[in-house]
Amino acid sequence: MPQRWRQLDEKNSLDAAARKVEQSQMKAFMDYIREQKGRSFRTYRTLHAWSVQNIRDFWDSFWHFSEPLHSQPYEEVLVEGDHMTDAQWFRGARLNFAENLLRYRDDQIALIAHSEIGPRRTLTYQELYADVHQLAQALESISLQPGDRVAAYMPNVPETVVALLASTALGATWSSTSPDFGSKAVAERFGQIEPKVLFITDGYTYKGKGYSTLEKARQITKAIPSIEKVILFPYLESAEELRKKLPHLLPEAVICQDFVSSIAAVAPIELAKAPLESTKLSANSVTTTCPSASNTNSAGSGIFRQLPANHPLYILYSSGTTGKPKAIVHSAGGTLMQHLKELRLHTDIKRESTLFYYSTCGWMMWNWMVSALALGATVVLYDGSPFHPTAERFLQLVEEEKVTHWGVSAKYIMSIEREALIGKGKYDLQSLQTLLSTGSPLSAESFCYVYSHIKEDLCLSSISGGTDIISCFVLGNPMLPVYAGEIQSKGLAMDVVGLDEAGQEVKKGKGELVCRQPFPSMPLGFWKDEEKNKYKESYFSKYPQVWCHGDYIEVKPRRGIVIHGRSDATLNPGGIRIGTAEIYRILELIDEIDDSLVVGQRYQDDERILLFIKLLAGESLTAELEKRIKQTLRSNATARHVPQKIIPVRDIPYTLNGKKVEIAVRNILHGEPVLNRQALANPDSLEEYHQMTELRKEAAS
Repeated sequence: MPQRWRQLDEKNSLDAAARKVEQSQMKAFMDYIREQKGRSFRTYRTLHAWSVQNIRDFWDSFWHFSEPLHSQPYEEVLVEGDHMTDAQWFRGARLNFAENLLRYRDDQIALIAHSEIGPRRTLTYQELYADVHQLAQALESISLQPGDRVAAYMPNVPETVVALLASTALGATWSSTSPDFGSKAVAERFGQIEPKVLFITDGYTYKGKGYSTLEKARQITKAIPSIEKVILFPYLESAEELRKKLPHLLPEAVICQDFVSSIAAVAPIELAKAPLESTKLSANSVTTTCPSASNTNSAGSGIFRQLPANHPLYILYSSGTTGKPKAIVHSAGGTLMQHLKELRLHTDIKRESTLFYYSTCGWMMWNWMVSALALGATVVLYDGSPFHPTAERFLQLVEEEKVTHWGVSAKYIMSIEREALIGKGKYDLQSLQTLLSTGSPLSAESFCYVYSHIKEDLCLSSISGGTDIISCFVLGNPMLPVYAGEIQSKGLAMDVVGLDEAGQEVKKGKGELVCRQPFPSMPLGFWKDEEKNKYKESYFSKYPQVWCHGDYIEVKPRRGIVIHGRSDATLNPGGIRIGTAEIYRILELIDEIDDSLVVGQRYQDDERILLFIKLLAGESLTAELEKRIKQTLRSNATARHVPQKIIPVRDIPYTLNGKKVEIAVRNILHGEPVLNRQALANPDSLEEYHQMTELRKEAAS
């Protein structure tokens, strides 16, 4: 039986747990429902049941409980159409996402930034508002309009948050990716949405080394003709040095300081930093004159454009299993309300909280983390490797910043477990209340490691959702105990169950994760998919009118949840979703390869990428060719796209309609049955993969 980590048999533990429950935001919401609706809930389970049986009442109640800033209230909380994708949330409401994240304008610290190359930096809420206001005015001067797209090829630094808030204040739609992506992968993403403005830095750092991205930025700008303005934040080099380089290397770019300074009556934002070799960055951004920075409950003043709740806020990207990564459009109102629910109720983040989630700007957890500003919390940003200069870097940071909520990937926890890191007794982790884990399933062994070696008195919240919904289906809960290997609860108003192949709910064992009712953070759709055909094909082809996410889910007897991984062909090494098509397109650059197939195989509590290649006649897999394949994938995409093994094969299996059958090969390598062999054009090709017993043994061991 999995260990129950809330030790309720001891009086002190019982008293402490009871106090935490009573002081939680979830309990405050339950009290609010009792007072406003006359409904009392003795357990979270009964609250959740009410929320999915009465989703309109739930979201109406939570809107009034959370009080988002808005200039016009909604007329109807939910209007449903003929299909689940037609749902309209908070129809009639007008608000601004950035204004809600900047509702606090005082001297409390909003952002703390750490990196590998410079000292700690901070921005108060007042300073953050001032910087956003100045940059928004500058963007307004180049006629940035609501609905225009703004893209960012940036590291996780305060300037990225400033650019996000300034852009969305004006109603622009934001899309970002991390600077370790190759130019081809970035152009495939941003090229679809035709951004008007591109924000960049001159580089990023990882494991103590600086990497210039100016050449990649040049290639991206050349590949996307819609880009009218490239705005650069100096990072590795000083503004003075970059002013000399840019006319020759990237003439379209302007340093942000110069861009803002050129706008009449707007003082410059001092964002330039010292060169990498000096290992020093400038101090906080300079605060300059701005409109009143008092805390306000009014909406619609100054730079904040008031827009419908379904106005496009973010564009994120699918992993690209069957083609180019799909551009997924998320709404301002839906994203805001879903994030407020998850951060405030499920994660128990308050004004006095400090949230540190290790993420890049290309992962939805970055967007999720930034939304904590709407609660007035302090957000810690980190740019660099979690293991530089040592594997204890994050434990030191949690201690230094008195972090209350720390988020990492399941792979990170597994890595520090292998390093046998010990936090208990070595670091002062008294402030730490919650450890969040996502990206891939967290093993029961990792749960045990955290409680025995990091801290016993905390809530270990494994969470699971996705880019597709920019939020979670299942996640933590301050009112419930933690069981090793299990996620605590389904999200409020998320009608999540597992279905079998016939569409019946699975009561015992694993099934396809589905959500049977609409939720606010469902995408508005895919970019340039006006009829929503691709949208429906992606999530509703297996079970019409029911969102099918592509994960296997199991609900345990105690109502805890286990996510068993992907049910489709998406790769997921280290919790980073990668579409097979991304790899296939890059492999087309290798002349010796005739065809290829890539699968993910469960390996050492993670997933490894296996690449099978069919070579042209007369070619062989030499050490030089293998090295070139890996280097091509690394330079055109990321290091995460590089396979752990490259195996030559005689043939690649295909379906009768010409699709590669990654899932069949993956099942073989996991020792699982292959269904529908009759659907294959060349079923005999699978025999070669059946003979690869060594690969199965490696995974099993």
